[in-house]
Amino acid sequence: MRWDWSLLAPEYLLAGWAALMALLGLWGRLRAYWLGYVAAAGALASAATSLIWLGDRTAFGDLLAVDHYTTFFRVTFGLIAASVCLISAGYVERFLRHHGEYYAILVVSVIGATYMAAAQELLSAYIALELLSFSLYVLASYAKMDLRSNEGGLKYMLLGAFSSALFLYGLGLIYAVTKTTHYQGIAEALAGDLGGTKGLALLGLSLIVVGLGFKVSAVPFHMWAPDAYEGAPLPVTAFISAISKAAGFALFLKLMVQAFLPLHDDWSPLLASLATVTMLLGNLVAVHQRNIKRLLAYSSIGQVGYLLAGIAALSPETANAASAVLLHLAGYVISNLAAFACVTVYYNWTGKEDIYEYRGLAERAPFVALALSISLFSLAGMPLFAGFVTKFVLFQAIAEADLLWLAAVAVFASFVSLYYYLMVMRQMYLVEPETRERLGVAWPEYGLVAVLVVAIFVVGLGPQPLFNAAQEAASLVYQGAATFAALSP
Repeated sequence: MRWDWSLLAPEYLLAGWAALMALLGLWGRLRAYWLGYVAAAGALASAATSLIWLGDRTAFGDLLAVDHYTTFFRVTFGLIAASVCLISAGYVERFLRHHGEYYAILVVSVIGATYMAAAQELLSAYIALELLSFSLYVLASYAKMDLRSNEGGLKYMLLGAFSSALFLYGLGLIYAVTKTTHYQGIAEALAGDLGGTKGLALLGLSLIVVGLGFKVSAVPFHMWAPDAYEGAPLPVTAFISAISKAAGFALFLKLMVQAFLPLHDDWSPLLASLATVTMLLGNLVAVHQRNIKRLLAYSSIGQVGYLLAGIAALSPETANAASAVLLHLAGYVISNLAAFACVTVYYNWTGKEDIYEYRGLAERAPFVALALSISLFSLAGMPLFAGFVTKFVLFQAIAEADLLWLAAVAVFASFVSLYYYLMVMRQMYLVEPETRERLGVAWPEYGLVAVLVVAIFVVGLGPQPLFNAAQEAASLVYQGAATFAALSP
């Protein structure tokens, strides 16, 4: 057992940066707009620091592991937080109060997300999950004077507490069966003779899946998402849609491979069914939305369905499906953040959220309209863009796992998503604007949008570096699993 506190340097940096943000907010001499850039610098510094341990596989005691998988998500979470801090700069200055505390909570949430990816046992994973969740509850209701924000945040918190209780109950049942909370020990116990306790193990696993299903807004545990997305401040909506999915699936994937792969034949059909319902409901309900935030909420639910399908396709023999899930998760995060950056820029100008109010945007702000269109095309999985490559790899992995019917459902759901994305583009390009007055240029926000759009094209046209990183991370998850020998006849 090795206890090397230096391995947690990125998290120390984040904790210190969160304290700095709170102090700068109290100081009051730094303009609120610039707090976003200071917070973004801290998130980027954390992501850069995590690269020091790139390639190592070192356990921090028996609780956490620092390896390619952890590093993949450290960098992902750092980039998500940095992007959202930059998106927040103009919005927070105009519409929110207590700016320093806002950025402090946002930075702290990244620590919880990172530990979810690094956890090696269930109690550590649960504590990390709660650290992330409580931060998001506060951020979702941060616009205290907005009743929609209060309502959405309250629903999120109450349903989140219920799902956390289910996760904890499932954890208790797994411990009762296996006598351990460590992933490796759980896998070894489940691969052995369970006798009459297999039913308890499956019940515990089901409760854990329900708890995680809520965190990633899988159907039918998605009820909080549309209201929380609509009521939360726009940058918070972007943050929740990205980091809750990334952290949730970081934990989901690791649990299924390192702890519960011996029960693969039992949980794979369950997750395939859950994925089907999530893909179809998320995309079909999105067609009827008129608020851009609710549309993106249901769109993200549909994306969760694709990722769940990838989890259902996991195999004891190969890490292909795992690497495909990581690749698509990265592509989704980039495209989704780009879309929300454009929506936030438009809201800062106009204060409008309804889709019909985007009419004529191509005349008034052609760059924003083009960037939003590229982001939506990528989310739909159109060629040339990141979403096409990541979906192709993911759907191929699903088909290779003898789940052709599930891959067909995913393709159908993608075509449905293209319809409602085109609804937004129709308003921007084919409908006359109310006024032809050009909207102002927000250069810092434009810069972020440009970087994200370039990233969409880079992943779409040259995905190999990201694919290699995803493969390396996925292979580390499988190397950490103690299931191969146990599963061998």
